[in-house]
Amino acid sequence: MSKDNKVHIYNRLFFKLYLNYSVMLLVTAVLICLIFMKLYGDMTIKNIKEQMEDRANKLSAIASEYIISGKEGFLTDLNLISEVNDWDIWSISNPDAINRMSTSMETGDTYEDFIAIEEYAPYVESINKAFQGPGDYQERDDKVYEQTILIVSKAIRGDGQEVVGAILIVTKVKDQKELIEKSLYMIVMSSVVALGISFVIVIIFATELSLPISRMRTTALELAAGNYKAKTGIKRDDELGDLAKTVDILSEKLLENDVERKKLDQMRLDFFANISHELRTPITVIRAYTETLSDGVVQEEEKKQQYYERMLSECKSMERLVGDLLLLSKMQNPDFKIESEPVNLNQVFEDIIRSAGAIAEKKNIKIAVTKDSPVNMILGDYDRLRQMFMVILDNAIKFSDENKSVHIKIEKSDKIMVSIKDEGVGIDPTDIHNIFEKFYKSNLRQNASGTGLGLAIAKQIAIRHEGSIDVKSAPGEGSEFIFTFPHFREEV
Repeated sequence: MSKDNKVHIYNRLFFKLYLNYSVMLLVTAVLICLIFMKLYGDMTIKNIKEQMEDRANKLSAIASEYIISGKEGFLTDLNLISEVNDWDIWSISNPDAINRMSTSMETGDTYEDFIAIEEYAPYVESINKAFQGPGDYQERDDKVYEQTILIVSKAIRGDGQEVVGAILIVTKVKDQKELIEKSLYMIVMSSVVALGISFVIVIIFATELSLPISRMRTTALELAAGNYKAKTGIKRDDELGDLAKTVDILSEKLLENDVERKKLDQMRLDFFANISHELRTPITVIRAYTETLSDGVVQEEEKKQQYYERMLSECKSMERLVGDLLLLSKMQNPDFKIESEPVNLNQVFEDIIRSAGAIAEKKNIKIAVTKDSPVNMILGDYDRLRQMFMVILDNAIKFSDENKSVHIKIEKSDKIMVSIKDEGVGIDPTDIHNIFEKFYKSNLRQNASGTGLGLAIAKQIAIRHEGSIDVKSAPGEGSEFIFTFPHFREEV
């Protein structure tokens, strides 16, 4: 069994959870890296550009003040700003200006020096744009610095707003890229650590899922093996708890069904045993008489006639038994439907009393009937109701001594109640719970000729009429059978 149910690692819940969680985490980390690199790179370059342009504008304004006022010391301020910001800054005189900028304000490299060096062509381009007025901004891979640089240039104006020179600022982007790469490294390392932490989390989470599932699987296998007392023992307030509760309910239902099945099996065995017992005596009697007659042992006609009558009596007894069994089987069939029509119970009892009167007269038993209404209607089968009440009345007379009474009461309230009470021997408390079972017979002499099916049939008839039958009895105090039925109301 275990070999057939072996699960490969890649099919296990833990592996699938961890794989899905890891893929999701990696995809998220990659997206964060890409978005971070793009946003951080763009924002960094934008901030540096804005900072450089702001410094260039301020330096241009400061240079113009120095030119107009004739003060000295501009280069000192310029060198200080260059060192603080780690920028390369040049102040370059415009060779085409009428009033050229003083050489004391130039950083050393002249416009001609820039033109002379081929690698400085991008700087010359920015310087020329500054000479023309607004200035320039470039981001490019530079051969001189051998990396990406940012170039900003602004015009320096003298008297009359003449462009007398230019401020050129160059900064390297390498440091910013290193910062981005370090940030990226931190994100990657964080993702690796997160994967490790997620491994532990998934183990805990998968264990929380897999253990209840494994326990339910074990319970299901035990149920399949016939152990209906098996329970999951899981108490959780989630979907797994609901599923475990359902498995436990299934276990209870299977146990109940198994108990009921065993009970039905025992009832079937008892039924066949009872049938065999009930049929064995009459068959034995008939066979004995038949063999006696067949062998010619009995020659007297009067004796033969007695044998024939006894054989006929036993045949009638078997016929009655078979008829009762067929009727009981029919009544216990869930698909069996009785023929229903409005029936007046008062009329039913008038019919029954006429039939039972002869039996009652033999024992001088009085049958007293009390009715609170001239009409007590229920919906049912007249013949079946007559048969049911006749069984009870016949038993009441049979188990009563001579010169006693049987009391019949019919009352109507929200339902119709019928009571049949005798003054007979009563029922032993140990027997009262079994009297409605098939083939159950007491050891009383009055019950010697009974089949043990009458009360079982009576109960089934009551059930088929949506009614109930109860009994109250005590030894020596008689018995009372109480029927309750929904009464029939004719629609107006």
